[in-house]
Amino acid sequence: MLVTRRIPEAGLDLLRAAAAVRLWDSDQPMPRAELLRQAADADALLCLLTDRVDAELLAAAPRLRVVANMAVGYDNLDLAALAARGVVATNTPGVLTETTADLAFALLLAVARRLPEGARYVRAGQWTTWDPLLLLGRDVYGATLGIAGMGRIGAAVARRAAGFGMTILYTARGRHADAEAATGARRVAFPELLAASDFISIHLPLTPETQHLFDAAALRRMRPTAYLVNTARGPVVEPGALYRALKEGWIAGAGLDVTEPEPLPADHPLLTLPNCLVVPHVGSASVATRDRMATLAAENVLAVLQGRPPLTPVPLP
Repeated sequence: MLVTRRIPEAGLDLLRAAAAVRLWDSDQPMPRAELLRQAADADALLCLLTDRVDAELLAAAPRLRVVANMAVGYDNLDLAALAARGVVATNTPGVLTETTADLAFALLLAVARRLPEGARYVRAGQWTTWDPLLLLGRDVYGATLGIAGMGRIGAAVARRAAGFGMTILYTARGRHADAEAATGARRVAFPELLAASDFISIHLPLTPETQHLFDAAALRRMRPTAYLVNTARGPVVEPGALYRALKEGWIAGAGLDVTEPEPLPADHPLLTLPNCLVVPHVGSASVATRDRMATLAAENVLAVLQGRPPLTPVPLP
């Protein structure tokens, strides 16, 4: 089996106890040509969201039986191609819900209270006295939070927001009665979410329908005092429109764990803005959670190779 990047030893130990493992021993993604070459005789592929699994790769890997994506999202997988070849696909839902929700709320608090600006201010030696007008931010307690996508992570963010006494709005394809009962959340149409929220947290999968959902028109509907947080997928937000929104004051600020492109180059315009906080896709980056993700991905691989149903299959068309 082929593992396309260094992952926590908890997952590797499971795999090595059961089969021969070929590991791309690097912190950088496998070059495409190398991935195609090394997958040629693999029965199983444990991959990351940076690895594109498509018809080309599947044609190069005729023995492949299972693709285990060590992520919740699977927009890097061509599901139609996998279905056509009869290859099982799996992901790692559930195990990273609370950790990612923690990060989303941390970004919300950080941009609302201008923490990165404050840290830079101190490091630059500018802090000379207590100033009643210094780095004034926005209150989170009692504000209105709009959640775009009320899945596992969106519901976990709603639970945190309820503890802050927030009014919670959400958009989703259908009602989420459990989340409503637990948090008082109210389902609204997308335009109302944009117009009524002090903070918007994105928890949508990347699909053709959600790509650039937050475009210039959507961002202009938001309040000039509102903040946008994205811990889902970068391309849900159109980066050029977001830059204009932050630069021209359509919205007050943004906290991004994911971007388009990813990673952002050091000279990207968004990184010049004091009201834009960008972190390097660390939503699930706790020791315990990454161990659980690696373990679940490994368990999915072994289940398929041993003739058992996978624990968390991705539904194929």
